[in-house]
Amino acid sequence: MAKVLGQWRRVLPDLDTGPVAVVGRLTRCAALLRQASDAPLAREGFSRPEFDILSALRREDRELTPGQLAREIYASATSVAKRVRTLEEKGLLARRPDDRDRRVVHLSLTVSGRELVDRIMPEQTAYERSLLAGLGEEERDQLARVLGELLRLLEERERGSREGARRGR
Repeated sequence: MAKVLGQWRRVLPDLDTGPVAVVGRLTRCAALLRQASDAPLAREGFSRPEFDILSALRREDRELTPGQLAREIYASATSVAKRVRTLEEKGLLARRPDDRDRRVVHLSLTVSGRELVDRIMPEQTAYERSLLAGLGEEERDQLARVLGELLRLLEERERGSREGARRGR
C-alpha cells in the first residue's frame, strides 16, 4: 500500500491520499482475511456465504424468513435463495410455510445444522484468533472499537441512502 500511495503522490502531488490509505488497506485486509479465514470452512465443504446463513440462524436461535436472513447477513435475496436450496439439500436447514400466507416461508436449522455450527464455530473462532495473533490484546480491542465506529457510520449512511431512495419514488 505504501508503494501505491507513493505512486499517487508522484503523479498527483496535491491529492489527499489519506482516504486511500485507510480504505485501500481495509479492502486489502478484507480480501486477505476472507481468503485465509475461509480455510477451515472449505475443509468442511462450505463457503463463507453458506456458513453465514447457518451462523445467522444459530445466533438468532429462531426461524427467519429469507428476507430477514438476507438483511441479517447483508446479502441479496437471490444469493440467499440459492444457498438455502443447497443447505436444505444437505439436510442442514428446513423450510416451513407460513400458516397465514403460503408465499412466505420460515427457515430454521435442523438438528444436523445446529450440531454442525456448534462444532465448527469454536474451530473457526480459534483460527481467526490465530490470524490476529500478531496484534496484542489492547491493539485488537482498539482496532475493534475503531472498526465498529466506521461500521456504524457506514451503516447510517446506507440507511440514509435507502430512505432517500424510498422518498424519491
